[in-house]
Amino acid sequence: MPLESYISLAVYFLAMLGIGLFAYKQSTSDISGYILGGRQVSPQVTALSAGASDMSGWMLMGLPGAMFLTGFDALYIAIGLVIGALANYLLVAPKLRVYTEVADDSLTVPEFFAKRFDTPKSSLRIVSAVIIVMFFTLYTSAGLVAGGKLFESAFSVDYQLGLFITLGVVVSYTLLGGFLAVSMTDFVQGCIMFVALVLVPFVAFTEFDSVSQMTGAAYQSVPSFSESLETLTFVGLISSLGWGLGYFGQPHIIVRFMAIRSVKAIKTARNIGMSWMLVTIIGALGTGFVGIAYANQFNLTVDDPETIFIIFSQLLFHPLISGFLMAAILAAIMSTISSQLLVSASSLTEDIYRVVVKKEVTEQKTVTIGRYGVAGVALVALLLALDASNTILSLVSNAWAGFGAAFGPLVLFCLFKKDLTPNAALAGMISGAVTVLFWIYAPVLADGKTLSSVIYEIIPGFAVSTLTLYLVSRYSDSPSKNVQAIFMQASKELANQQF
Repeated sequence: MPLESYISLAVYFLAMLGIGLFAYKQSTSDISGYILGGRQVSPQVTALSAGASDMSGWMLMGLPGAMFLTGFDALYIAIGLVIGALANYLLVAPKLRVYTEVADDSLTVPEFFAKRFDTPKSSLRIVSAVIIVMFFTLYTSAGLVAGGKLFESAFSVDYQLGLFITLGVVVSYTLLGGFLAVSMTDFVQGCIMFVALVLVPFVAFTEFDSVSQMTGAAYQSVPSFSESLETLTFVGLISSLGWGLGYFGQPHIIVRFMAIRSVKAIKTARNIGMSWMLVTIIGALGTGFVGIAYANQFNLTVDDPETIFIIFSQLLFHPLISGFLMAAILAAIMSTISSQLLVSASSLTEDIYRVVVKKEVTEQKTVTIGRYGVAGVALVALLLALDASNTILSLVSNAWAGFGAAFGPLVLFCLFKKDLTPNAALAGMISGAVTVLFWIYAPVLADGKTLSSVIYEIIPGFAVSTLTLYLVSRYSDSPSKNVQAIFMQASKELANQQF
């Protein structure tokens, strides 16, 4: 790769580390600053941070690759995600911002679950923290796979070395600056992703004489939109749209709502975040679709569909711009990895270590333990990512379903159902997670296939968790007066803030 591209990447790496050093001086003296940035994050940073940490490397590699392989079938995943993200801003964001503060200033999602029921050191908190660490380790490995593929494809660097480079940079600024560093770098990375996902499909399209020429070339490999509708099954549609259900339970996304400076700022964040998402997701789908047409029209060989964005970046742009576009992919990858590492470390520190260890721990020591947690989760994820045969989208889909089923219904019930009981919360969370794992790994169908080959595992997982929450709550003792008081206080506070 030309020298100019390496210069662009070097500038990007230095900028991320610089932000980490700045945030280190601003917000890491206490655990609240390290985990939530002191609940003073602006709506602009919240919006792009949530978007960038959500979309990750699958936005620039996984989704274009799915569009390249399946055509318009990938469109329904995008539609489900947009609907889910909007519902998350409307239903979860304002209530969660208030409720986590009322519930004794809860800093993590598991801590909120426990304090919501006035049981700060309950098994609910520990189990939810274990689920977070388990699924985020898998999720982080997906980001590392994307980084390894990027360095292998774009720079002819060994896949394993690419993993170490990706992990080294992101762990450095996450260790240093905590939540503020992660949010600020996500903001910058979100801006880079936005520009890249507008630029790449547009420039690729200009290689064709007309829209009809491009679509004609694409339809040599994939069916047209009308033809794809004819073959679309109900189960297939539900599986794709079901991705949207995952938003309610993604800790690395909803923690942004906990950190925003006020409830009133959420509307601004929603408008910015949804606008950003619409443009970038259309750009990702456009990259995949134009990639199909380009490969057919110009006899381009694409060995790995998930690298079509990288191929375009190298073929169509000046080396300096190409380096910027490579940085966009790294931005997408690193923004999500850093968020996941921080949330995992927060759960290890606040929800497992502090609960299990009986003695008091100083704030500074807690921050130090959190940094060790970042390094530990990163190491395990690295070991999982060493298998280069993993696909980004499959790893992301598994972790997304796990969180969506385990936490999604529980978050909604915690915010909207006053008489939810702690036993129901624990049962609903476990049943959702177990259902997803069974759907993914149990070879119960013919030829050893799993149920996930029939329907996306988030659908049964979300349904089982919701039903369990409802039934166990209905047939168990009512929650204590303290629990109901917390719920009522949060509702009153939310009304006072006039969202």
